[in-house]
Amino acid sequence: MGNKQVLIDKAEAGFYKTYNRFPVVFDHGEGVYLYDTEGQEYLDFGAGIAVMALGYNDPEFNGALKAQVDKLLHTSNLFYNEPAVEAGEKLLKASAMDRVFFTNSGTEAIEGALKIAKKYAYNKEGTHDHEIIAMNHSFHGRSLGALSVTGNDHYQEPFKPLIPGIKFADFNDLDSVKALVNPKTCAIIMETVQGEGGIYPATEEFLKGVKDLCDEHDILLILDEIQCGMGRTGTMFAWQKYGVKPDVMTVAKALGNGVPVGAFLASGKAATAMGPGDHGTTYGGNPFVTAAASKVLDIFEERNLTDHVKEVGEYLEQKLAELTDQYPAVTGRRGIGLIQGLEFSIPVSSIVSQALLEQKLVLISAGINVIRFVPPLVIAKKDVDEMIKRLKALLDQQS
Repeated sequence: MGNKQVLIDKAEAGFYKTYNRFPVVFDHGEGVYLYDTEGQEYLDFGAGIAVMALGYNDPEFNGALKAQVDKLLHTSNLFYNEPAVEAGEKLLKASAMDRVFFTNSGTEAIEGALKIAKKYAYNKEGTHDHEIIAMNHSFHGRSLGALSVTGNDHYQEPFKPLIPGIKFADFNDLDSVKALVNPKTCAIIMETVQGEGGIYPATEEFLKGVKDLCDEHDILLILDEIQCGMGRTGTMFAWQKYGVKPDVMTVAKALGNGVPVGAFLASGKAATAMGPGDHGTTYGGNPFVTAAASKVLDIFEERNLTDHVKEVGEYLEQKLAELTDQYPAVTGRRGIGLIQGLEFSIPVSSIVSQALLEQKLVLISAGINVIRFVPPLVIAKKDVDEMIKRLKALLDQQS
């Protein structure tokens, strides 16, 4: 194991300073626990920002990666490869979509989704003045395209001007969406459950109302499932809980369980919008990352993880709701399954930091005053109990 401070000093000297990192260097993981370079054990309820769905060091998953390393890592998209075909087939089956494109990240999946919307409208009308409706308090990524549809001026301000023709409605306010729809509107994009914005699930009335609007006006509905998808809500994709199928969907994070892979998928009229030359990627969908995605999808099905999430998610909801009654600083809980938010009347940055450093509990925030709970999907009720125990010990200190 390396010396913690030496590693931190080297990172601070060499890395671009775009993150304020916690003073911990993680070395390895096992199950739902992380271990730092000094051998200390941490209970992980952040999962690398909703990525490590299977937890750490899963033997079956690791075995698939090791086997692929010895076979083939990369060929480019000038050729076919077996893992990509298998992963694509499984992802299309799980989502009931028609076409898939593998990317390197969630942000790149958003870029592809936006291009589908623009190309669909261009094919239909031959003009370039189309508009996209996005949501306030949303988060879709940091590239200029994804940032353009991210409804948070704090992220956008230094990088303006961004993509033109983006208008912002209020999430779960159908009238605010209706007010923006016009003949130029080509797509509506939203997270099925807002993550960075504070863990706000779409209401059924809102999501179905938006879908009806899209159908009525020949507008594409793009659902961002990068964080809330892949079983986290208790269905494979959050929209399946509502019965509202999008025209375009984006996934990433848990799809690779730590291996960087994402995808955008399309169905129906959106599936044929783009053709040869309209989009591309060097690394996207290479044999290594799609072998990871393929195995993740196998494990989800074999272990029936969505049913497990429903059961443990209900238990987590119950335990978090109890905290709202016990501590005045906790003002509410919201979420679905294993994407939960606990709202506080105070900023949570110090709570998250103290939880990590004092209680050896990994938590992350969502906005200024919400703690986000996105643990590995394999957690058990005893892990929830242990998390609550450590969090309460910290809240008791502050009471």
